[in-house]
Amino acid sequence: MTAQLDEKVEPIYQEVLRRNPGETEFHQAVREVLESLGPVLVKHPEFRERKIIERICEPERQIIFRVPWQDDKGEVQINRGFRVEFNSALGPYKGGLRFHPSVYLGIIKFLGFEQIFKNSLTGMPIGGGKGGSDFDPKGRSDDEIMRFCQSFMTELYRHLGEYTDVPAGDIGVGGREIGYLFGQYKRITNRYESGVLTGKGLDYGGSLVRTEATGYGATFFVKEMLRVRGESFEGKTCLVSGSGNVAIYTIEKIHQLGGKVVACSDSNGVIHDDKGIDLDLVKQLKEVERRRIQDYVEFRKHAHYLPGGNIWDIPCQVAMPSATQNEINGRDALSLVKNGCIAVGEGANMPTTPEGVRIFLDAGIAYGPGKAANAGGVATSALEMQQNASRDAWSFEYTEKRLAEIMKGIHDLCYEMADEYGMPGNYVIGANIAGFIKVAKAMVSHGLI
Repeated sequence: MTAQLDEKVEPIYQEVLRRNPGETEFHQAVREVLESLGPVLVKHPEFRERKIIERICEPERQIIFRVPWQDDKGEVQINRGFRVEFNSALGPYKGGLRFHPSVYLGIIKFLGFEQIFKNSLTGMPIGGGKGGSDFDPKGRSDDEIMRFCQSFMTELYRHLGEYTDVPAGDIGVGGREIGYLFGQYKRITNRYESGVLTGKGLDYGGSLVRTEATGYGATFFVKEMLRVRGESFEGKTCLVSGSGNVAIYTIEKIHQLGGKVVACSDSNGVIHDDKGIDLDLVKQLKEVERRRIQDYVEFRKHAHYLPGGNIWDIPCQVAMPSATQNEINGRDALSLVKNGCIAVGEGANMPTTPEGVRIFLDAGIAYGPGKAANAGGVATSALEMQQNASRDAWSFEYTEKRLAEIMKGIHDLCYEMADEYGMPGNYVIGANIAGFIKVAKAMVSHGLI
């Protein structure tokens, strides 16, 4: 069951469906935003007259290319690369690269569309874009990943630049991959252009806190949602899905703020440790040894591994989905509500289905959508761009302070906008409207381009 679209935006959505067949994730992302915009068109008729929504839903540029590379056995492999440069009204395209076998154009367009509004909410001068490939880095050697990244960048480089398009990492693209990509960009262009990629290593222009930023930022956002309700993380039982970069640093910041994370997961199953997740052990397994999360129980005998288990059936007060899109469905949302969950903060992009979102909102849960809650990653990428532009390097403490201020600003903007449009406490409405209006005003100012 889906919410009814306002009559002013329903035809726009139908045209999106017609022009983009089969791209279900993109359809979902567009509809979720359009559901909020009816009242905006009443207040700002110029957006309707100038067809701002229609223009935002159509990417400025979509790049699809072949990525040939050679594996360690000498066999030629062929993957497909993507970069969707969605909207540059606020600044150069900014958004990560995802390397995962599930990647196709619809995934990249959903991520790029979300990125427009996420980047707008940060208050930083960055537009929205996204890219990636159906290449799977799991099980590949460093040499294979290097050869793939070099081939990928050999095509992509011509579309990038610190004033044009600035990619970063995402699922499957961490510091190792960014290093190989940057090295190839430098080799091809003969330019040491630090600001062309973010998420770089600290030895060559990276920013402190960038690794932690998405997880820390999502936790800061939930901290603010709890604060306006007279609550805090102190003593709260928490769930964090995933065990990658976002999940690890979400767990770290929750523990620093006094909460206790009792479960995390990967694509094979769930670890439940009612004494609290041992974060140092998770970091060792996932970041150093690149092992599966099930190996956790070898070292913490009291913990339970649930193969194929559902993390959202474990009772908690705060849930932070930090794995992938649509990981919380309606049934999972009902389970969380029934078990006493009071706050949900999305570390992943669109991890809750539309049915799940409605259940959270109807139950009065503090629900922070991904475009607001997980904006800390791209915000810190923009801070990295600032440091590169000024040939500077900031301390961890200063950069984290800037991140915390940005996330508080995003929270307050969403909270105030929801109140202004008659939906107090609804961060979905607040985030969609606040993100949209800033981009829309810029597009009106730029004329018909």
